[in-house]
Amino acid sequence: MTQQGDEQLALLAGPKARKSRARVREPAAVAPVARVVVDIPLAHLDRPFDYLVPAHLDDAVVAGCRVRVRLAGRLVDAFVLERVAETEHDGALAYVERVLSSEPVLTEEIATLARAVADRQAGTMADVLRLAIPPRHAAAERQPDRTPRDPVIRPDAGLWERYSTGPAFLDAVARSDGPRAVWAALPGPTWPTEIATAVQMTLAAGRGAIVVVPDRRDADSVDRALTAALGGAEHHVVLHADIGPAERYRRFLAVSRGSVRAVVGTRPAVFAPVADLGLIVVWDDGDDSLAEPRAPYCHARDVAVLRSHLTGAGLLVCGLTRTAEGHALVSSGWAKSVAASRATVRQQAPVVEPTGDDAELARDPAARSARLPSLAWRRARDALEAGAPVLVQVPRRGYVPALACTRCRTRATCPHCSGPLSLSSGHAIAVCRWCGRPAGGWRCTECGGSHLRASSVGAARTAEELGRAFPGASVRTSGGDTVLARVPAKPLVIVATPGAEPVADGGYGAVLLLDSWALLARADLRASEETLRRWFAAAALARPGSAGGRVVVVADRGVPAVQALVRWDPVWAAERELADRVALGFPPAVRLADLTGAAADVTEFLGSLELPTSAETLGPVPIAELERMVIRVPREDGPALAAALKSGLGGRSARHDGGPVRVRLDPVDII
Repeated sequence: MTQQGDEQLALLAGPKARKSRARVREPAAVAPVARVVVDIPLAHLDRPFDYLVPAHLDDAVVAGCRVRVRLAGRLVDAFVLERVAETEHDGALAYVERVLSSEPVLTEEIATLARAVADRQAGTMADVLRLAIPPRHAAAERQPDRTPRDPVIRPDAGLWERYSTGPAFLDAVARSDGPRAVWAALPGPTWPTEIATAVQMTLAAGRGAIVVVPDRRDADSVDRALTAALGGAEHHVVLHADIGPAERYRRFLAVSRGSVRAVVGTRPAVFAPVADLGLIVVWDDGDDSLAEPRAPYCHARDVAVLRSHLTGAGLLVCGLTRTAEGHALVSSGWAKSVAASRATVRQQAPVVEPTGDDAELARDPAARSARLPSLAWRRARDALEAGAPVLVQVPRRGYVPALACTRCRTRATCPHCSGPLSLSSGHAIAVCRWCGRPAGGWRCTECGGSHLRASSVGAARTAEELGRAFPGASVRTSGGDTVLARVPAKPLVIVATPGAEPVADGGYGAVLLLDSWALLARADLRASEETLRRWFAAAALARPGSAGGRVVVVADRGVPAVQALVRWDPVWAAERELADRVALGFPPAVRLADLTGAAADVTEFLGSLELPTSAETLGPVPIAELERMVIRVPREDGPALAAALKSGLGGRSARHDGGPVRVRLDPVDII
C-alpha cells in the first residue's frame, strides 16, 4: 500500500518537476536586443519595442525577419527592425518567443518608407506594412532563386524622340541622376512600349525599377512590352492580387532577394523592396484605384513621391491626362514637364468634334439634347463603311440602371427598402438593385403615377439601340465581368464602360462619347478631371486624324473639359484645375483631414486635438447616421496637422475612449 501511495504522490508531483526543469534562457552574446514593430494597428502601440534575443535563436533573429513576441500577456507577430547592443528601456526586457521565418522580408529602406508614410497619413506603421509585405507562404521560401540574368543592353530613345525633353529624361535615367518628371503621353496604345524603354534604360544602368499601374489590364500591357523589350520575362515580375497569394509571395521573394530588379504591379507594388532603386513610374495617377481604401488611405503617387525624395530615385508620374497633383509637382519646380510639341500632337491625335458646335446645332437643332445626334451617327456610319471598328463609351453598366416616374420625374425607389429600381432588359419587370424584389405594383410616392421612364441608360440598352441603328454591324459590349482585351480591324460596334475599352488593331475609325452629363454633373471636386481622364482614355484609342480617326463628344464646346479634349491639351486643363483648387482652398494647394464618426465621438476627438493655429474647421455635415468634420491647413502645416491627429488617435486608443473615428488625410473622394 505504501509503495502504491508513493507512486500516486509521484504522479501528482509531475508538473512541479517539469517546472523545475524549465530551461533558463540566456541572451545572445552579441547585439542581444531586437528592436521590433508589432503587427497591431493601434496608434498608442505605433513605436518600436525592445526584446532580448535568446542565445538559441541568435542566428535566426535577423533584421527584417518575422518573429513572435509577448505583449500585454499575449503572443503577437512582429517584424525585427534591427539588432542593437543596448536598450534605452529602464525595466527588464522580455524575450523573443519564437522566429516565424528568418527570411528578411522587411528591408531598411522599406521600414524607413513605411514610417514616413504612416507619419504623413496619421496612420500606423503596422497598417503600412500590411500593404508593403504580403502574407507568408513557407513553401515559397524553400524554392530556389532565379538563375542569373544576362546584362540589359541600353536602348535607343525610340518613341521618346517625339517629346521635346524625352531623350534628355532618358539620358538622366541612364546616368542615375534621379530625374523627376511628369509626362503627358501622346494618344495611341504605345505608352506601355515607352514605359518599357524607360525601365530598360534603368536596368542597363545597373539600377532597379518599379512600374505602378491602376489594374491588371494595364499591368499585363506593360508586362508584354517589357518582355518584348528585354527579350524575355526573367528580368521582371508582375505583382497583383489575381496571381494568388502563394505566387505573389514567391515573386515578392525574388525581388527582396535581389534575383529580379524590375517590378510591374498595382498600388502595393510601390513598396516593392527593389535593390538600388533607380526609377519609379506611376501610370494614370488620376485613377482612384491607386488610392488605398483602407487605413492609412495613402495614394500610390504620394508614396512614390516620398520614396523618390528619401532614396534619390527617379520618378515618372504619367498618363494621357495630367492631374492637379501632378501639375503641382511641376509648378513647384520639384519635377520637370515632359510633353510633345503642338505640331506633334496634331499629327498623332484624332479629330475631336463636340455636338454642341454652332454649325452642328444649325444643321441639327436637336443635337444638344439627343443621346445619339446626327453627327455621331454619321461618323459611326462612315467608319463602319470604311471597314473600321467603332467605340462607344457609356458611363453606366446594365440596361436601365435608374428609373423615374413618367409624370413627375421623381426617382423610382423600392417600397420595401427605398433602393433604386432598374431594368435588366426591355421585357423585364422593374427590380430593386438593393434587395432584388420585383416592383410590379409600383406607385410614385409623390404623384401616385404608375408608369416608369428611364432616367439613365446603361451599356446593354445602348448596344440594343445601336444594333437597330446599324443593322449590318455586329455590336458587342465590354464591361463588368466581360471585358474585351482587343478587337480586330473590321466593322464592329463596341459599347464599353470607362476603363473597359478594348484596343482595336489599327485603331478605331470613330469613338463616340455619350451621356457626358452623367460624368460632368457629379457632385465631386474631381468631376471635371475624372471626366477628362475617361474621355482621353477612350479617344486615345482612335486612329490619328490624318488616318481618318474621329471622336464625337456629346457635349457643348464651351465646357472647359471639352475644350481640352478638342485641343488635346491635358497640360492646359491641369493648369486650370490647379488654379481653381488654389482659389478654392482644396488639395493639393492645402491639406485636408476628414474626420467621420458618431457626432459625440467626432466632437470629443476634435476637442482633444492641439491643432496648428492656421487650422480651419469646416462642418459638421451629417452622413447617414454619422457626422463629418473637415480640417484645413496650409500645405506647409501638413506635418503638424498629421502629428496632432496621430497624437489624438494615440491617446484615444490608449484610453479605450468612445467609439471609432475614421481619419483620412487628403481623401480622393472630397465632395
